[in-house]
Amino acid sequence: MKSAYRVALVAFPGIRAFDVSVITEVWGTDRTDRGAPAFDLRRVATDSNSVPMRGGLALHPDRTLDWLSRADLILVPGLDDHLTPAPGPVLDALRHAHARGTALAALCGGAFTLAQAGLLDGRRAITHWNLVDLLRTHHPRVTVVPDALFIEDDNIWTAAGTAAGIDLCLHLVRRSHGAEAAATIARSMVTAPFRTGTQAQFIEHPTPRADRDADTLAAVREHALRHLHEPLTVAGLAARAGMSPRSFARHFTAATGATPLRWLLDQRIAAAQKLLERTDLPMPEVARRSGFGSEVTMRQHFASRLATSPRAYRAAFSSRSVTDSVAGGSNPIAR
Repeated sequence: MKSAYRVALVAFPGIRAFDVSVITEVWGTDRTDRGAPAFDLRRVATDSNSVPMRGGLALHPDRTLDWLSRADLILVPGLDDHLTPAPGPVLDALRHAHARGTALAALCGGAFTLAQAGLLDGRRAITHWNLVDLLRTHHPRVTVVPDALFIEDDNIWTAAGTAAGIDLCLHLVRRSHGAEAAATIARSMVTAPFRTGTQAQFIEHPTPRADRDADTLAAVREHALRHLHEPLTVAGLAARAGMSPRSFARHFTAATGATPLRWLLDQRIAAAQKLLERTDLPMPEVARRSGFGSEVTMRQHFASRLATSPRAYRAAFSSRSVTDSVAGGSNPIAR
């Protein structure tokens, strides 16, 4: 039997309760009865003393820093005061973990902790949009990306504020256990299962006209999701929205944080991932149903976006029991 995926939550005074809750909800809840993988989440600190958090809350560690050597993934919550100095032993442990090749991920202001450890020097990182200048000022050797949800550089992940931490956590589940596992957790949390890290951090809709456009664009996206297996063009989607292609592309990007073509590609990759996990359909049929047209095109996009091939992805993440391989149906995946 495969051992549970080991996840460490690094705790010290000043960490944000919200980020602790996100990490605990994603990796600390047993959903194996719904087909989710087994996780072993441990709260790691310098000693066994309770770690105080804002609002009268406290976190009770169940492991010390030595346990980080066993972890598959180490998570650093954000901070209430973003300039809070982390304990020296914590910074040393994070440096040693990265040197061992363990994946590190920081939510929101947790990037400041990684920067204190020197782990972001010369690397790309992101934090909450309102903290970008602060991170640049106090850690000038970090290449701060101004507008993204989450990014990775040398096996170190950083995320923007609040909800982007959920996006990063679900992405890390998807990366290690597949799209279906991430979708199962997202459904349980009643949150969106798939937002790419390159999307904008926030989107403003300041007028009623913008709200109406958002409703129209939502209908167009729903249509596209139901017809991913068909040829879809920006001009065709724009016509359905009653806009010119240029106006449609501008409004679509403002509403989603991604261009129409980038959004379509993301959705087709997600559809192909689910088919590869859930079915034993041949590769040409997976490519057709997910809208790539050919196995070659699908393979090229998997290589560029996921750094793997469809066959390797299926071998890593396919379900043991295949129940959705029946042919037919107009939708690429049963919803």
